[in-house]
Amino acid sequence: MSRELSEFLIELSIALHKHSMYPEDHPSLGPAAAGVLRRADALLQDRPSISLGVARNQLVIEGVATDPRHPVLAELAGRLHRHHLGAVTFNRGVEVGEIRDMLRTLAVEADRTGQPLGLGDPARLAAWSHIRLHPMTYERLELLDEERSALGDAGGDARSTDEMGGARVRGAQLWIGLARAALAGQIGEEEAPSTKPSVIAKAIDEHQRGEAYDQVIVGYLLQIAEELKAAGGQDAVELRRRTSRLIGEMQPQTLRRLIEMGGDGAQRSKFVLDASLGMAVDAVLEIVQAAADASNHSVSGSLMRMLSKMAAHAEQGKPQARSLADRALREQVRGLLTGWSLADPNPEAYGLALQRMSQTSAPVVDTVAWRHAPEPERIVQMSLESGAVGPGVYRACSAMVDRGRLGVLIDLLEAAPADSTTAQELWGRAVSPETLQWLLASEPVDFATVDRVLPRLGVFATDPLLDALASAEERATRRALLDRLKQLGPVLGPSIAARLADERWYVLRNLLTLLEELPALPLGFTVLPWLSHVDPRVRLEAVKIGVQSATERDRVLTQALTDADHRVVRLAMIASLQGVPPAAVPRIIGLAGDRQGPSDIRLQAIRLLGVARAPQAFDGLVTLVDGGRTLLGRRKLLPRSRELVAAVAALATGWRNEPRARELLALAAISNDAEVRAATDPEAASS
Repeated sequence: MSRELSEFLIELSIALHKHSMYPEDHPSLGPAAAGVLRRADALLQDRPSISLGVARNQLVIEGVATDPRHPVLAELAGRLHRHHLGAVTFNRGVEVGEIRDMLRTLAVEADRTGQPLGLGDPARLAAWSHIRLHPMTYERLELLDEERSALGDAGGDARSTDEMGGARVRGAQLWIGLARAALAGQIGEEEAPSTKPSVIAKAIDEHQRGEAYDQVIVGYLLQIAEELKAAGGQDAVELRRRTSRLIGEMQPQTLRRLIEMGGDGAQRSKFVLDASLGMAVDAVLEIVQAAADASNHSVSGSLMRMLSKMAAHAEQGKPQARSLADRALREQVRGLLTGWSLADPNPEAYGLALQRMSQTSAPVVDTVAWRHAPEPERIVQMSLESGAVGPGVYRACSAMVDRGRLGVLIDLLEAAPADSTTAQELWGRAVSPETLQWLLASEPVDFATVDRVLPRLGVFATDPLLDALASAEERATRRALLDRLKQLGPVLGPSIAARLADERWYVLRNLLTLLEELPALPLGFTVLPWLSHVDPRVRLEAVKIGVQSATERDRVLTQALTDADHRVVRLAMIASLQGVPPAAVPRIIGLAGDRQGPSDIRLQAIRLLGVARAPQAFDGLVTLVDGGRTLLGRRKLLPRSRELVAAVAALATGWRNEPRARELLALAAISNDAEVRAATDPEAASS
C-alpha cells in the first residue's frame, strides 16, 4: 500500500477517534476533519474517487488489504464493521463540512443506538453529495447444503468440533458476505441472497463498474483465498468448489478488472500464491491468466496449455497421478511468479520453469531469486550511496517503518553525509507526524526512537504528543510525554489553548501544567475560567499560572483564598507573601480568626496581615494582640498562644511605626514569655 493511502486511512481513523471522544464544539475536531480533507484532496487529484472496503479488522483500499495487526487501522475497520458497513466512498469535490458530519455520524457506536447504520435508514448513508456509506449485512451462515448430510461419521478428522465449527462459520460468513455484496441493489435488505456461484458471477459481470463495489468484492476474494490456504475438512472442500465455480463462470475481463483493483504487484502475487495453495486447480489457472494480463506480463500459450494439461490430470486423471499433478501445478505457479517482477516477458525463472516441466514430472521450484530479493534496508542504503531516489525507494522506506524498523532506517539516514540531498528527501519520508503517531500508539512507547524523531519534526510534533498525552493510561508514559512537550517551548501555547475545552480533569491539569512552564502565555489567554473548575487539582494548576500574570494576579489570589480546598488556599497564601491584594484583606482577617480551620492556615494568615498595607490588616492584628486593660487601667496582652506570638511578630515586621503597635510591642518586650519577647524583634530571632 502506498504511503499516501496509508496516511489517509490513519488520518481518518484518528479524526474519527477524536469525534467519538470530544464534544461537538471541541476545538480539535475542526483541524481533525481538515486533515482528512487535505489527505483526501491529495489523493483525488489523480482519481475521481476513493473507496475503501470493510472487513472485521482490516480495510481494503485499491485492492490492497491493511495489516489487521495495525492498531489504528484495525480500530477504524472495527468501528465501520460494527455499523454493518461494507464500503465508504469519497468523491472528488468533497468538503470539510461533509467530512465533519460523516465523522459525527460514525462516531456514535452502534451498541449505543441499538441499530447499526448499515441496518437503518438508507437515506442516512447517502446524506452527503460527495460521500457515500455502503451497507453490508449477514443473515445466513449456512454454506453447505446437500453435501452436509453426507458427512456422517466419515473421515476421522482430528480437529476438535469447536475448531471445525469456527472454520465453518468463518467460511460461511465470507461466502454469504460475498453473495450479498455482489447482489447489492438487486435484493431487499431483509431478503437472503442466493449463494449459487453462477448467480453471483452473473451479478458481478453485469454490474456497472464502480470502485466501491469492486473494492468490496476484491476484499472478500482476498479473504477467501487466505481462508482456503489453511482450511481443511468437508466445509473447506465445499467452499473451494463454490469459489472455483465462481471464478470459472466470470467473464475474463471481469476477473481481470477485479485483480487490477490492487494496483500493487506484491498484493497480486500474494493473492495468486494464496489461491495456488487453497483453490481448485482450474480456478488457479483462471487467476494466473487474469493476474498476468493485469500486470502486463506475458504467459505463453504453450505454458498455459501445459498447465491446463496438468490441471486436467489433477482433476480427472488416475488416482495415483492426481496428487502428483496437483502438487506439480501449484509449484510451477509459485515458481512462475518469481519472474514477474522483470520487464523481460521471458525472464530466467520463467524459462527455467518451462525447461524443468519438459524434463521431469516433479519439477523443483527455483527459489534463488526469492531468497535473495532485495531487502528494504539494502534498497535504502543503495539509494543513499548512489544518490538515486524513486518510487521503489519510497516503498522501501515505508516498508521499514511498517515493519517496526524505523530505528534502523534512522541509523542509515544519520550515517549519510550532512550535505546529502537524497538523505534529506528520505528524512521527509521516514519522519512525519504520522510516524510519530504510530510510535506513540504502541504500549509501551519506544521513547528511545521517539527522541530520535522529535528533533526532525519540531513544531509538527506538538499535536501527536498532545493527543498521546490525552489518551495515555500509564502515569510513567504521561510523565515522559510531559517532559518532551516542555522541550518544545513557546510553540505549544496555541495548541494547548485550543484543547482547554476538554472536560477530563486530568487532561486539563496536564495542559495547564505545560502552560505554566512556558516563558509567556498565549496572546489573549486568561486563566480565570479554570479557577471555578469542579476539580481542585485543575484549580491548583490554574492558580500557579494566574499568579504569574501581572494583570490577573490580584483577582486570582483573591478568589483562590476563598477556595474550599485547603491546598489551593495554602498556595495562594504563599504567593501573597510577595504582595497582598487589597481586596483579599477581609478574607485573610477571617482566616486568621477562624478557630475551626487548620492551624497552619490561621498562622499564615496572621503573617500575611503583617505584609499587607491596608489599614484593615493593622486593625485585624491589633485585635489578635490587645487584651484590653487590667482592673487598674493598665493595657495588657491576650493570653499567650501561638496566634499571639505570630501576631506580635507581624506587628513588629510590618507596623512597628504605628503608635498603637509601639505600645503593644513594648508590653510584649517585657513579657514573662521568652517567645513573646523574641517575637518583638523578628530579625534578631531569625539570626
